[in-house]
Amino acid sequence: MQPFELSLVEASRAVRARELSPVELTESVLARISAVEGRLGAYVTVAADAALAAAVRAEREISGSGPRGPLHGIPMALKDLIDAEGIPTTASSHVRTGHVAERDSRVAERLGTAGAVLLGKTHTHEFAYGLTTPQTNNAWDHSRVAGGSSGGSAVAVAAGGATFAMGTDTGGSIRVPAALNGVVGLKPTYGLVPRTGVTSLSWSLDHVGPLARTVQDAALVLSATAGHDPRDPASVSGPMLDRFPGGDLRGLKVGVPRNHYFDRVTPEVEESVRGAIERLAELGAELVDVEIPMARYIQAVQWGLMVPEATAYHERSLRATPDLYAADVRALLEAGELTSAGDYLRAQRARTMMRDAWARMFDGIDVLAAPTVPMTAAEAGQQAVEWADGTTEAVSDSYVRLCAPANITGVPALTLPVGHDHAGLPIGMQLMARPFHDATVLRVGRVYEESVAGAGRLAPLAA
Repeated sequence: MQPFELSLVEASRAVRARELSPVELTESVLARISAVEGRLGAYVTVAADAALAAAVRAEREISGSGPRGPLHGIPMALKDLIDAEGIPTTASSHVRTGHVAERDSRVAERLGTAGAVLLGKTHTHEFAYGLTTPQTNNAWDHSRVAGGSSGGSAVAVAAGGATFAMGTDTGGSIRVPAALNGVVGLKPTYGLVPRTGVTSLSWSLDHVGPLARTVQDAALVLSATAGHDPRDPASVSGPMLDRFPGGDLRGLKVGVPRNHYFDRVTPEVEESVRGAIERLAELGAELVDVEIPMARYIQAVQWGLMVPEATAYHERSLRATPDLYAADVRALLEAGELTSAGDYLRAQRARTMMRDAWARMFDGIDVLAAPTVPMTAAEAGQQAVEWADGTTEAVSDSYVRLCAPANITGVPALTLPVGHDHAGLPIGMQLMARPFHDATVLRVGRVYEESVAGAGRLAPLAA
């Protein structure tokens, strides 16, 4: 096994045992990027010289005073919305050409303090306003979409081009590409990871979180990045509660949705996710049927919040340089100018009602388990999907439909691989819990992951 094939946990153990140096690990990952980037297009910027210099420093520090923690000397990537001092933050847009970050985002700062080695910046759907990341190809099938908007981060991790990566999630933008590329993605509780120095799409829905090879990897990254930041007005301090210590799931109640989450999903997605839920029961969990409250309003609330907030953020540049935006993003931003204040306030009111209803739902369960997305990776350029009930749905609407509730309500949501379709494309299961029970979803995900074979597997091009 080559160093780039190691998960974060495996690489960290090897580094701490002095069996692998940070320089050797970083060189291996950089060589991997060089070998596959032409097929994948995951990166906007690869800062190879700076990464190697950081790896040399990490090796010196570890040899001297010992490792600072599990991330010390581990190569990682940041989505191209997340500032790192001296490196361009372009948001994968011509609007930001030449923009270089003057200081670290809080997330980059915390990862630097933990000793992580920054490889570079990964592609996003322009300004995170989309669900496909068209610059990037799926790691499992290059003719298919990577998912978005953290598509570059997901593909880099899936292909061995980063040990872990950071993304953002406004309507599923961590979980969608993670599911489509067979990696783990975590959208933490709203406000748990600060967004200072992160380009916004929709401030009341934006989250920052990790994409990694295993659930344990994601947990280590969350531990390093979570915590209050007074510069982010939404930032909070909250415990990551886990009421179920031990090696099984006895005493844990898993909610299985009767509505919404299994509506209009492919048979292969339903079969894989229901099989994974049954596995949770075999591991000791009690399955409880639940009704998803206010399901018919989910997408209206998501778009009612996101569209006007995004347009407000881009107001000046949209008027000054509209032609620099991609056509799909410009159309959405211009649509936001037509949203009335009354519509936005009604969406905010509905969001409050939805949060309350979800809190009551979680009074009877500990975790909600469901598909992450209703189908696997679409063909590049595919605009719509036709469902068995005769309805036609835009690909972007399909991908956001099952992820949006966790953004609206702010609950933690984890996706992890649970199977493949007939074409060998990954399928993801989503686990959600009440706010600040991030450790609960991570624990359930880890117990499941440890019970099945193949966790942390790279995409086939890595074979």
